[in-house]
Amino acid sequence: MLALLVPGGTGQLGRELAARAPGEYTVHAPGSAELDITNPGAVNEAVKTLVDGAGSPVVVNAAAYTAVDNAESDYTRAFALNADAPRVLAAVCSANGVPLVHVSTDYVFAGDATEPYREDEPPAPRSVYGTTKAAGEAAVLGSGARAWIVRTAWVYGAHGGNFVKTMARLAETHDTLSVVDDQRGSPTWTGDLADGLLELAARVAGDDPPTAKVLHATGGGETTWFGFAQAVFTELGLDPARVRPCGSDEFPRPAPRPSYSVLSDQAWRGSGLTPLRPWREALTAAFAQDASAYRP
Repeated sequence: MLALLVPGGTGQLGRELAARAPGEYTVHAPGSAELDITNPGAVNEAVKTLVDGAGSPVVVNAAAYTAVDNAESDYTRAFALNADAPRVLAAVCSANGVPLVHVSTDYVFAGDATEPYREDEPPAPRSVYGTTKAAGEAAVLGSGARAWIVRTAWVYGAHGGNFVKTMARLAETHDTLSVVDDQRGSPTWTGDLADGLLELAARVAGDDPPTAKVLHATGGGETTWFGFAQAVFTELGLDPARVRPCGSDEFPRPAPRPSYSVLSDQAWRGSGLTPLRPWREALTAAFAQDASAYRP
């Protein structure tokens, strides 16, 4: 039996982790209003409570500053949540002998590759968001804690805002939509990602933790935002031809987007962890589970 502390518990991934944890697990999934992970005292109290309770304790950090464009002008807050907070969590986990699983992102890479990024590829972020997340990774890995980094990408789910919900909302007010077709990545359903993280949490709490400290977990395969949007329209029962391809230059954003975000899951598979299913199959499963969650 595990006892999980999930900072970021009110976000789209945190809520999915709490919902999918087996019934025999003890799960505390606080949001930022309940647990300020930049506050060492508050984090220490939360981790000590975890340790003193029943079950093998594991912290799965799903908290982050994820407003990619806002981060460009809000560096202080982004750094506090994405770099300082993981440093605090790792230090407290190290002091209490609690394993830590920290969720990170494809944005730590430049996004100019032509083949899937390996886990050992040096980070080269191009945005404030990516820079702060890379700093958080370094802080966790250098803390001395029993810690694992899990990078993911293009996350969507039933909770919170995400690309799938945006497409569904815009479909109601636009006859056609233009979506960029020159950025490639792997859509990742929170349901599958949460299952993978729970499997990893059980491993790190037991006697057979992965030796690789950096892992990648995304939906299998790859597509473009245009291809992803067409698939969303199909799941909504709409004509995918209403989605038209365009270039990134037609939608300039404050933060540069990686043109290539595909991540290799070699270390994940090599560790004996269950690969996440192909992204297209997962999208169908997400709608089958709760189609109403993705509609306006």
